[in-house]
Amino acid sequence: MMSIPGARGRPWTEPSTGIGKMKMIRLTASRPGFTLIEILIVLSIIGILLGLAVPQYQMSVKRAREAVLKENLFIMRKMIDQYYQDKHRYPPSLQSLVEENYLKTIPIDPITGSSETWVEVRQMPPVDEYIPGENLGIVDVKSGSEAKALDGTFYNTW
Repeated sequence: MMSIPGARGRPWTEPSTGIGKMKMIRLTASRPGFTLIEILIVLSIIGILLGLAVPQYQMSVKRAREAVLKENLFIMRKMIDQYYQDKHRYPPSLQSLVEENYLKTIPIDPITGSSETWVEVRQMPPVDEYIPGENLGIVDVKSGSEAKALDGTFYNTW
């Protein structure tokens, strides 16, 4: 039996009997692992896929935040209208909607990440009937963000 030093796997054998039998010859010794070219090809494919996927992911996150903002605005406006229907006056603040169980909590503005940034739009009394110091109610609510939406409008105009 003959073996090649440094080779892995089965040792090289040479048949000792029989005429015309061929010797098993192994030209290269294989080592486990990847070549540099294989690694570079895989990394470049991963880079291309990430280059395509990351912008799509960021866009979908922004779309989701806009959808949540629209839903929050719709619900708060609906509760302001419900308050007016019930009490024949507008609520003095968003917190009063929570205190009187129209809302469980003031929702978080998904664009600013805070429930404190909502802009309360107060009712405008007729000029001849305005009494200074009178607490005017909230007729609308808007986002406190000054960022642009995907459609080109500003969030604080919704």
